Amino acid sequence: MKYKRILLKLSGESLMGSQEFGIEQNALVHYAEEIKSAIDMGAEVAIVIGGGNIFRGIEASAHGFDRVQGDYMGMLATLINGLALQSALEKANIPTRLLSAIEMKAISEPFIRRRAVRHLEKGRVVIFGGGTGNPYFTTDTAASLRAIEIEADVIIKGTRVDGIYSADPEKDKNAIRYDKLTFDEVYSKNLQIMDMTAFTLCKENNLPILVFNINKKGNLKKLLVDSSIGTLVEA
Repeated sequence: MKYKRILLKLSGESLMGSQEFGIEQNALVHYAEEIKSAIDMGAEVAIVIGGGNIFRGIEASAHGFDRVQGDYMGMLATLINGLALQSALEKANIPTRLLSAIEMKAISEPFIRRRAVRHLEKGRVVIFGGGTGNPYFTTDTAASLRAIEIEADVIIKGTRVDGIYSADPEKDKNAIRYDKLTFDEVYSKNLQIMDMTAFTLCKENNLPILVFNINKKGNLKKLLVDSSIGTLVEA
């Protein structure tokens, strides 16, 4: 297995499944099964999930909503998704801890780096909720930050497509798929794989990024052995 400790980044929209908003049970079950397959291989798994299926602060601000207030609402949405994913994982008999950047004692533990690492060492899945705890930062940035803090071997971004393309492959049939890229190539080609703050954090800390199709059954397990089923970005 190439990667022992991973940070899996999921979008909130991925939980919608075939719905237009909210959380679809089938999507939760699928992700729980994928994560369980990685745990069964001996991987240590941490997760950051977005909240776009419930609320997006940046979109609300574009319509006159207060940006700071909207971002905090988005952070709370990530905790709702974290609770849902935690429930699905525990139904699959996977011990899971939800850690929040915003203190919410009744539903989560506060984020403490050493505690998070210890949970991982004990074989528990750790879900990081509440983003970074600060407005103006995306969950991509939260994922990069937490991955660096827990000394993850790689940040894995689950998407609907099988890697990074020169253009959106769902809109452009001529889009070219990349097997491997350097951080500098991503900059020069202006490829939008995550926001610039998050990407720069990964580059400065030499943290590899893997982008793959998480919706295909068995893909996460395969990825830990063969990164070529996705696109790898590294120095």
